[in-house]
Amino acid sequence: MKISKLTPNLEVSDIKDTVAFYLDILGFNLVMAVPHSQDSMDQKFSPEKEYVYAMVQKDNVEIMFQRSDSFKNDVVFAENLPIGASVSFYMDVEGIAELYEDLKNKGQAMTVLKTSWYGMKEFYMKDPNGYILGFAEKSE
Repeated sequence: MKISKLTPNLEVSDIKDTVAFYLDILGFNLVMAVPHSQDSMDQKFSPEKEYVYAMVQKDNVEIMFQRSDSFKNDVVFAENLPIGASVSFYMDVEGIAELYEDLKNKGQAMTVLKTSWYGMKEFYMKDPNGYILGFAEKSE
């Protein structure tokens, strides 16, 4: 078996709100969105449509979001599980100090930027659905 890529698919309560966070706060780009009718893929949100799925991307990171009802229908193992996770999505970044200050200026709740015992300068925050996002850069 060869694994070439890992793209998390996160269960979320609201596609547009979640994507807005990743675009406006973290600088991701919308790749595509699937409306409730599931009969097309949109490259941008339409104000009159509700969405069940979206994918965002920044550099080499892609994240998929799927609305709870659709997610639980497709991923049956998620039945009766809450949104959120006891896992962190850990991303290597360049310019950790600048990112930290930018997010701080946007009023985001974050852990303190610190250097870990394993040599990474890092901090954590939560997205609007409770998913834990970690950002790290190798300490000099």
